[in-house]
Amino acid sequence: MFEYAIKGNDIQFVEITLAPGQTTIGETGAMMFMEEGIQMQTKLSDGSEAGSGLLGSLVGAAKRKLAGENSFLGHFTNNHANKNHSVTFSAPFPGHIIPVDLNDLGTPILAQKGAFLCCAEGISVGIGYTKRLGAGWMGGEGFILQKIEGRGTAFIHAGGSVETRTLAENETIYVDTGSIVAFQQTVDFDIQMISGIRNVMFGNEDMFLSTLTGPGKVWIQSMPYYRLVNTIGYILAGGDKNKRP
Repeated sequence: MFEYAIKGNDIQFVEITLAPGQTTIGETGAMMFMEEGIQMQTKLSDGSEAGSGLLGSLVGAAKRKLAGENSFLGHFTNNHANKNHSVTFSAPFPGHIIPVDLNDLGTPILAQKGAFLCCAEGISVGIGYTKRLGAGWMGGEGFILQKIEGRGTAFIHAGGSVETRTLAENETIYVDTGSIVAFQQTVDFDIQMISGIRNVMFGNEDMFLSTLTGPGKVWIQSMPYYRLVNTIGYILAGGDKNKRP
């Protein structure tokens, strides 16, 4: 297991310290800087056993593409014989980096498209489907999710601030679909229409909300990427910056 430190405030980065011979996997383009002694290789494989071999690498790359990630991943290895070296990965937009210890959770997590940042070697990043087809069609989000599984620590990124909830058995919360960062595979995910025509027409909200039912852990973000982009575009187009688009 490597050591790491999450640094920064609004736009964070994670610094991972690798022992000799140790490797970490990162999303291409996310590397911020690395020390001398770190060698980078871009591969189709994610380093997991399922991704070994040419066929496994091609299948894994196709799954990552469908899940909103690049087909290729960066492999960063400390080639120094007797000295630790570090590599850092930065977040793509303002928010927070969340470390997820899959060993402690004991289950894979399902994350929104683009949430994955980096991970320990041996963790697989693939596709995870919601249990109900209607959740994908009606919600407009989340039918195809990133499935992150294996042993070790994975780092995902959330926009704005982060709320972490641990849901008890049959405990349910209702969440704006775009505000969901990730949840344990044990959590049941579905979509529910907002009741009342006035809520839909005048509430300035989406027609559908996500329902997350425990048991399991859920991560929620205060600034989804699409909302940030829409707000910036609205202001640049001459809209009132004090009003939501």
